[in-house]
Amino acid sequence: MPTPPLPAEVVPALPDVPAGLAREAPVETFKTGETVVRRDVHRSGRVWSEQALRVLADTGEALVTACAPGAEARWPTLYAKARAEGDRSVRTEAFDAMATGEWDLAPGRWQETQLLLWKAPDTWFSINAFYTAAGLRNWYVNFEHPTRRTETGFDTLDLTVDLVIDPDLSTRTWKDEDEYAHVRRLGIVTDTEHQAVELARAQVLAMLEERAGPFADIDQWAAWRWNPAWSPPCLPQREVTAWWRR
Repeated sequence: MPTPPLPAEVVPALPDVPAGLAREAPVETFKTGETVVRRDVHRSGRVWSEQALRVLADTGEALVTACAPGAEARWPTLYAKARAEGDRSVRTEAFDAMATGEWDLAPGRWQETQLLLWKAPDTWFSINAFYTAAGLRNWYVNFEHPTRRTETGFDTLDLTVDLVIDPDLSTRTWKDEDEYAHVRRLGIVTDTEHQAVELARAQVLAMLEERAGPFADIDQWAAWRWNPAWSPPCLPQREVTAWWRR
């Protein structure tokens, strides 16, 4: 079956970047405005999910990317079903499928919010900011594997537990601890990974107390918006081709 063409993608002019990110760049960098793919990759080597993102900055400190409603993605079919139906029990089934190493991916699109994602190269977490029409909705710390760069983006693995923080940093709430306990029982998160997550939790809390990283200038981050002239990022053609062949 022939692969349907992707809509033409318009690379934007230099996007606005929150203050404090224009620092010395690593040896190999992604270009500002370039589309990259964030992949969650299981230890078996199988891809668990993919999300197309737009590069805002790639420095020695962190890779900063963004996306908006309409950005292309691929998710496990059960996870996509859970999102569509709002049924958390189906998310549990998705993790059970991950433990067996058997799952299918379905095409999807980012919805509802704009996302700004900050990821330092060796950390076991990323710091995300979610925006609605009203402005910065919340900060969201996703605990995950350190990144491994690829030709088209970077690989990591979401470890399910998260920290949700109010825009002004006044209140924080741990999220999905039940799912984290479940994936630990399933062996998806090993004892070694758990130890790394515990250290990462402490590191994030210290960053909050010290107002470090993205938390150093929350007003600049709160003021960021996706440029409506930018098209939502698309997955590379070969990624779509791979889905049609499975």
